[in-house]
Amino acid sequence: MAEKILPATLFVSVLLVLSVDQASSDESDHRYRQGDQVPFYVNKVGPFHNPCETYRYFDLPYCLPDNAKEKRLSLGEVLNGDRLVSGPFPIEFLRERKSVPVCKKKLSKEDVAKFRAVVDGDYYYQMYFDDLPVWGFLGMVDKRQQRYYLFNHIHLNIYYNKDRVVEITSYTHRNAVVELTEDKEVDVEFLSTVEWKETDVPFEKRMAKYSQSSSLPRHLEIHWNSVINSCMAVLLLAGFLAAILRILNNDSVKYANDEELAEETGWKCIHGDVFRYPKHKSLLAACLGSGTQLLTLTVFIFILALVGVFYPYNRGALLTALVVLYALTSGIAGYTATSFYCQLGGTNWVRNLLLTGCLFCGPLLLTFCFLNAVAVAYTATAALPPGTIVVIALIWTLVSSPLLVLGGIIGKNSKAEFQAPCRTAENPREIPPLRWYRQTVPQMAIAGLLPFILIHTELYYIFASVWGHRIYTIYNILFIVFITLLIVTALITATLTHLQLAAEDHRWWWRYAFSCNLSNV
Repeated sequence: MAEKILPATLFVSVLLVLSVDQASSDESDHRYRQGDQVPFYVNKVGPFHNPCETYRYFDLPYCLPDNAKEKRLSLGEVLNGDRLVSGPFPIEFLRERKSVPVCKKKLSKEDVAKFRAVVDGDYYYQMYFDDLPVWGFLGMVDKRQQRYYLFNHIHLNIYYNKDRVVEITSYTHRNAVVELTEDKEVDVEFLSTVEWKETDVPFEKRMAKYSQSSSLPRHLEIHWNSVINSCMAVLLLAGFLAAILRILNNDSVKYANDEELAEETGWKCIHGDVFRYPKHKSLLAACLGSGTQLLTLTVFIFILALVGVFYPYNRGALLTALVVLYALTSGIAGYTATSFYCQLGGTNWVRNLLLTGCLFCGPLLLTFCFLNAVAVAYTATAALPPGTIVVIALIWTLVSSPLLVLGGIIGKNSKAEFQAPCRTAENPREIPPLRWYRQTVPQMAIAGLLPFILIHTELYYIFASVWGHRIYTIYNILFIVFITLLIVTALITATLTHLQLAAEDHRWWWRYAFSCNLSNV
């Protein structure tokens, strides 16, 4: 029954994520007639060298339009820190603007100081025009004379193909500036220019330029070299482990009837203790359940990425998928944890289920509370509104928790007996003194070092995308590296476990779990 329900749940999760992603996009088909108003929103501002630190555009003392409206955002857009508000001036399809005044404003000393601070911090703005992103700097600094200038004239070049917008670029006039060096009131007039230019680039390829940087030959060569190195490591480890398994297979036949010889050494002396149940088995089962859920979540994210759901500046699609898929895969965590816990002879499966549900969400909640409090204190867009927090809490309460309980019930009722290949001895064997390099911490370091070496190239590009301005779109190479990471982690952990048992140390359960997870840390 579990084999039928859980795959069906995952299939529904994929369909739901796809529907959520489609629902968050604009309802129009992006076709306009001359004179139609095209959606134009300002989003946020922030320092160029720290893209994670962003603030609302109108937190700066710009002219707020009388009819300014906030765009209704999806869950993923809010989690991404987007706060879209209608632009300071309307833009109509194929209607040009030539240095048209937007507004006039008298900046107070406080306003001047605020603008000067953001100009000195290399702040940039982000806007969206017909779902196309556009950026620009707020001002410039003359470092030789220590003078600060605010750009007051924005120039937009919009490229169209028939009745659709294909591309937009922005630049500012270096001669159209307002000096903000002195602490005094300043009169400023903000201007805008919009030019329309025809292009033959099809509408379907208008997002292609944002992903071209990831596909440059120089970058692709680096990625494929990383993949080749990973495959070579897999082959070497597989050959080494195959030799070990051949020896173990011959020895397991010898001990099938639990025949023990006094002169045997190494793991053969402790074959009666190898399958002794570990301490804190409820926590171990909870770790296994949460890890299985996260692994399943990662696989489904890769599937969505490979079919083209995630593309550059598809606002919030990835975060929406993460939240929805995590909630819908909770049943896998409950099923895996409870089934494994009951196989190890556990009886308090309800407590194990609660531990499984809190093992990942508990630390995540504490981290979120701290970071959200900091974001609220600094009025950053990373701070989640109360409504979004309520929505996430409802998803966890009404979707994730019931599925976790359902999976736990199925796992409890469908548990299989733990069948060890040899009988466990009544009394545990004494463990001899171990050398320092056979202790837990050194073995964990060894287990995590090789997988990290294999994936460090992709990690660099991923971190540059998450905490920088680089765009990452080569999901096929990332998926290959992910598969090799799983294989290498499994092979090296199995090898280290054999070496641990050869040292007559039968406490391998937790060591195995720690070694598997260190590369993730």
